[in-house]
Amino acid sequence: MLLGMPYGGTTEPVQGARELARVPLPTRFGLFESRAFECSSGYVYLALVRGNVRGRDEVLTRVHSECLTGDTLGSLRCDCGLQLHLALRAIASASSGVLVYATGHEGRGIGLIDKLRSYLEQDRGADTLDANVRLGLPVDGRDYTDAAAVLQALDVRSVQLLTNNPGKVEGLRSAGVVVASVQALATAPHTRNVGYLRTKQQRLGHLQPTGEIMTDTGPPVVPAALDATELMGRVSLPEDRPYVVLKYAQTIDGRIATSTGDSKWISGEGERRISHALRAACDAVLVGVGTVIQDDPQLTVRMVPGVTPARVVLDSTLRLPAKARMLEPDAPTLILTTERSDPRRRELLRRQHVGVRILPAGPDGVDLHAALATLRQAGVQTLLAEGGAKVITSMLAGGVVDRLIVGVAPTIIGRGMEAVGSLGTTTVKEGITLHNRAMHVLADDVVFSWDVAQPGCAPG
Repeated sequence: MLLGMPYGGTTEPVQGARELARVPLPTRFGLFESRAFECSSGYVYLALVRGNVRGRDEVLTRVHSECLTGDTLGSLRCDCGLQLHLALRAIASASSGVLVYATGHEGRGIGLIDKLRSYLEQDRGADTLDANVRLGLPVDGRDYTDAAAVLQALDVRSVQLLTNNPGKVEGLRSAGVVVASVQALATAPHTRNVGYLRTKQQRLGHLQPTGEIMTDTGPPVVPAALDATELMGRVSLPEDRPYVVLKYAQTIDGRIATSTGDSKWISGEGERRISHALRAACDAVLVGVGTVIQDDPQLTVRMVPGVTPARVVLDSTLRLPAKARMLEPDAPTLILTTERSDPRRRELLRRQHVGVRILPAGPDGVDLHAALATLRQAGVQTLLAEGGAKVITSMLAGGVVDRLIVGVAPTIIGRGMEAVGSLGTTTVKEGITLHNRAMHVLADDVVFSWDVAQPGCAPG
């Protein structure tokens, strides 16, 4: 099963691993030496080597089980693609290291087709373990003999293993690999994979794959993973729109910006890190064009290891600045506009591979219900709305908020911009009530979250 002519001459088999090709491989994480090995099982393994690992102890190592859907297609059902990128980044930053890409490990060894069949069982209510059992398949059918043979061929004496999986540690040790230590490789969970990750922790013994639990989240030494899904409450999908989480930060006197529009930074680093973990948990994040003009946000996930969601802007007349950072290719961007926008500008944005959808106009710009229906039809199940004040007010007034999250900072600025404008409320009874509170005290800020009950609706 040749991948190409060997680089620098052929090599003899080393306990079941014969090197077939060697070539420099430049990646966005830096330059690696790519070395292909044919194993006695018939599989071809790829080792990405950084620096000199020959004859070394405690080499930073990731044995990565192949996952076409996660590694290549970016599936959010698992954490595989993100773990692959985190491992390459960690190895690239070290003086030496190796990533062994283990083919034949798809779906914990059951193969691509059976993995997709297992997904169907999960959609019917089974977890990732029981889904395999229902199909008469092993819970984990991986074998680590080939990976061990590759590491021996590389003359790696012992490894610091990047994994959350104690089963992988035991499998490699049984195959003859000396695992000197283990480094966790946690990721901030998405609502689509949090159940999968928790099953791996609770039933397969993985070491906290979702990262830190919501406690005092002061600035970490490194951007560690954070599980903020508790703040989102119980995600129950409405019929005609996404589940909407409304999030903003305010001062203790209820302002989201000064009278001049300045809002950087009202909240502390711990609270902002939670915002990034919430983005990583959702399919899309939405703001109004006023926020883009005033703050020029990126709306990416940077403070935790997580996946950046799709970015959505409500912009009825396409006032979005041409050099807005949201137009950079970090993540897909969708602009929801109306017929009032300039057709030439729409076409220019589309040529930049920015999505543009023309929707009916509402009293305050883009019709909000049409916007949410469009997002749902596009596959968005969870939506994080981050403001500004116009969006916050219209969403609360429109009765489309399922969960409200507010970070409160110990700052008083007096006259400034309020988060919520007029809702037409004349009596307290007419107000929107909140229930099922969660509260987290951080180093400086306090974060509250509640389910939202519309006026006249009993909490439930």
